[in-house]
Amino acid sequence: MDPPAAEAASPSPSDAPQRAPRRLRRRVLLLALPLLLVGGAAGAWYGLPVRQITVAGNKHLPAGQVRTLAGLSPNFGWLYYGAWRARGLLANPWVGSAVITRTFPDRVHVQLTERTPRARLRRPDGTVVALAADATVLPGAQGTGALPLIEGWGPSRVNEVLGLLDALARYNVQSVAYTPTGLSLKVANRRVWTGDVQALLKYAGSISMYPNSEISIYPWGVSVQE
Repeated sequence: MDPPAAEAASPSPSDAPQRAPRRLRRRVLLLALPLLLVGGAAGAWYGLPVRQITVAGNKHLPAGQVRTLAGLSPNFGWLYYGAWRARGLLANPWVGSAVITRTFPDRVHVQLTERTPRARLRRPDGTVVALAADATVLPGAQGTGALPLIEGWGPSRVNEVLGLLDALARYNVQSVAYTPTGLSLKVANRRVWTGDVQALLKYAGSISMYPNSEISIYPWGVSVQE
């Protein structure tokens, strides 16, 4: 004969008063936690504001403009400052890169690398703008009159010409005019024409060999016109 099944123990009436305070404490803690988090966040904001801001590496952009573009307004919460706040700075055409360092408890340092003018570009409407080496237009650039002038028609070859200017830097190229079929360079008191950039790089030495001549450079050699 099977033994009788054990009956589940029913809670004692004396346990009910003990469980009620525990449930109440849990509810109070659950309600208080969001308030504690909000209070802690507010305390961190007002207790740790940005007070010291330093800017370095800027030559064209004033330090005040850098601070504004980087969203470094006075008393902004130090803990909450980050790259998302500096998006306006990185979007500025003069800014090539920026490194932002936070130092506890209230300092932010902005280290800039600015783009520099590499050439001038004459647009189809006749306006002339300054270009960085990566073809970014640099508004408000000053003192660029001695930089090489790029102009032309047809599909843009600006990036190609900028790379060519770097490769021929020692020849002091004054201007480059491009067309779909070739490039015409002004170097000192002579002109150099080529329909093939690689050929120009290959025979670039001829530029200094014939200082008073018009030079045409082809894949098969150099033509000199006195």
